[in-house]
This record gives sequence, structure tokens and C-alpha cells, in this order.
Amino acid sequence: MSTLAQTEVVAQCCERLERLDPNAQGRWGRMNVHQMICHLNDSFKVAAGGRTVSRAPVPIPRSWIKWMALRSPLPWAHNLPTRPEIAQGRGGTPPLDWARDREELHGLIISFPKRKDFGVHPVFGPMGYGDWQIWGYRHVDHHFRQFGV
Repeated sequence: MSTLAQTEVVAQCCERLERLDPNAQGRWGRMNVHQMICHLNDSFKVAAGGRTVSRAPVPIPRSWIKWMALRSPLPWAHNLPTRPEIAQGRGGTPPLDWARDREELHGLIISFPKRKDFGVHPVFGPMGYGDWQIWGYRHVDHHFRQFGV
């Protein structure tokens, strides 16, 4: 299982970030590529505890959802709703400058494995270091695949 705690995985994510085309068309979803960058930035800030989002209602135990999302080899489903506080076009940070927003994501990806304190995931609940590092990789990978990198 890939995780941002692995130096080579961080390097791969950064290389994929550099390959993102600002004109890329999404394979699914409503966000454009620049909005996706801002969504990932917002999500890493939630993970770091620097941005608060509402807790998501879930129909089954959070531990099951977390296990499926973090431990299952299945890719994440497309078009799942995000919390309104970080949804593009609602409460999420709007895209401003491609280079600046992409550089911010680069810094967040690189610094994430060095974190010791984390926020609470709106769906999975509290998580430890290892789970957050898996989440970080899986979330980045999901959205990078959305735009073909």
C-alpha cells in the first residue's frame, strides 16, 4: 500500500503534479484541474487541523468506511460528495494563480509526512499517523488520475 510516509511515493506525487496540464479535461466530476489543486490544498489543511469542516453523516459504521477507503485495493469511487466547506464553488478556496496554487500543493505534499498532529477526518473520524499518510496518497492519486497523471 502506497503512503506519503514513503519518500519515493512523495517524489512520484510531486513528479505527477509537475506533469499536470492546466488545460487538462477531467475524466469525471465537475471540477476543472485548477479547482482540483485548490481542493487538495484545502483537504490537506483539514488533515493538518488548520481548517474545519462539518462531520459527514454516514449510513454505516465509520470504521468500515475507513477500512474500505484506506485498506482495500479498490480505487475510490468517482463523484462522491465532499464537505461543503471545501467544495469548489461553495466554501472551497477558489483558484487564483496556477503556479502559486500548484506550488502550495507541492509544499503540502512534501511536508505532510513530517506532521505529528492532525485534525479529524469528516467521514473516517480521528486517525493516526499511518492512516493519514495512506489517506494523503490515496486522495492525491484519486484526483491526479481524474486528470490523467
